[in-house]
Amino acid sequence: MPDAVTLTVNGATVSVPVGSTVAVAVAVAGVPCRTSVTGQPRGPLCGMGICFECRVSIDGESHVRSCQTLCKPGMDVRTND
Repeated sequence: MPDAVTLTVNGATVSVPVGSTVAVAVAVAGVPCRTSVTGQPRGPLCGMGICFECRVSIDGESHVRSCQTLCKPGMDVRTND
């Protein structure tokens, strides 16, 4: 069983430990999950899926909460979509 999961964040390959959330992969990639309407960077705030600040697109599905989604091999994560 592998001890890391590899996925892409905005086209960049990222590897994170098995069991990591997509929010972790986005942080490892060094980008914010999204930006506000005024251009401010946004990321996980509550870590419980309540605040929706960590929304990303995963495999073409928009507005997925990255703090509540476990990484799977080959996922295509996009921020600010």
